[in-house]
Amino acid sequence: MGMMEGSSPTTMAPLLLRNLLTTLFIYADKSVVNIAEKYKLLELIRYTLIAAFLFLLRILPSFFPSLLNPIPQNPTTKKTDNNYVPTGDSGISRALSQLLSIVNDIPVSSRKYEVVRSLAEKLLDENNTEGSEALREVNRKVLSMAFDRTLTQLEAAVVEQGGQEDRAGDGGSGSGPVEYSLSRVLKVVRRFGISKKSPVGMDRLEPCSGEKLAAELLWLAQKLVACGCAEEAVSKWAVASNLAWLGLWAQPRLQGSLVKISAFLFKQAKDLGLYETEESKKEQQRQTKKKMLLSWLPLLCRASNGTDVPILSMSERVELERVLEESIEMLEQEEDQEQVLSLWLHHFTHCPSSDWPNLHASYTRWCNASRKLLVLQ
Repeated sequence: MGMMEGSSPTTMAPLLLRNLLTTLFIYADKSVVNIAEKYKLLELIRYTLIAAFLFLLRILPSFFPSLLNPIPQNPTTKKTDNNYVPTGDSGISRALSQLLSIVNDIPVSSRKYEVVRSLAEKLLDENNTEGSEALREVNRKVLSMAFDRTLTQLEAAVVEQGGQEDRAGDGGSGSGPVEYSLSRVLKVVRRFGISKKSPVGMDRLEPCSGEKLAAELLWLAQKLVACGCAEEAVSKWAVASNLAWLGLWAQPRLQGSLVKISAFLFKQAKDLGLYETEESKKEQQRQTKKKMLLSWLPLLCRASNGTDVPILSMSERVELERVLEESIEMLEQEEDQEQVLSLWLHHFTHCPSSDWPNLHASYTRWCNASRKLLVLQ
């Protein structure tokens, strides 16, 4: 997969290292799981190693402190209540930044929550309707920063939020020995992997509900789309692979929230590059779609789809399946399609509790195209 535009090797290093370590560790774990189940001592050692590995993933960003603050520090930026609010732009920009930061911080139960959120929404909508490019750029900047901040907080909330251990044996999204082990030791990571101070020494905010943060993330994504910045929201969600991975063992209701965000942004991603004429830009957008599929397809397959209240309606599921199929076909490269469909097949077949999304038609079309390509050679 190609690097995102503007990303440096230093920025990509921890992401690549984490993905490589995760792949190698899961492969190694699968090779010893049968032996470990026969000997309690080996099983205990295995659980300890898994806990240590997850702890390593958690502290890995601390070795790259420049990545921990999504907003660059400069003379026109000041620190306020654990959040960085830009001060060198305009009054309306600073006001929106403060409002969106407060929305993150205060609980939904507070009577002030709806007041602050409604005021932020009113200002954002008025900026859009003014028809000013400068005001649209204000919306884009403050929403982009708020999206980054909320995404970071949501990832922390998924790790901290209790309940993963309760899902270990309930037939939820985990379906194998590796998933069972990981769901048991996530509790250890929450206890020992997160200190009272962040790796760069800043005070931590009080933990927020994962569902609250996910709902706000969906709202921010919708606002980004409304101001013509769908590609920015899609790009950020596409590279949130760590959150997608943690989401496989999250609580069912939180999984449902993540699925709703993914469903919304998959629909926005489908048309990226459709009318683009510059080939390099089209390729970048194809890579974004590929990252989106590789990051979030596993969660779509394994998330609890809900028994009392389904996450998505039947019509929404059918529509999203169609969007996924079209997005896969737009990848063009046979190897890219194979990578995505192979990943889908693995998670789809290893999750007996769900038969969605069913991409059998896409898989069959890819097999037929691959067969024809071989015959023509």
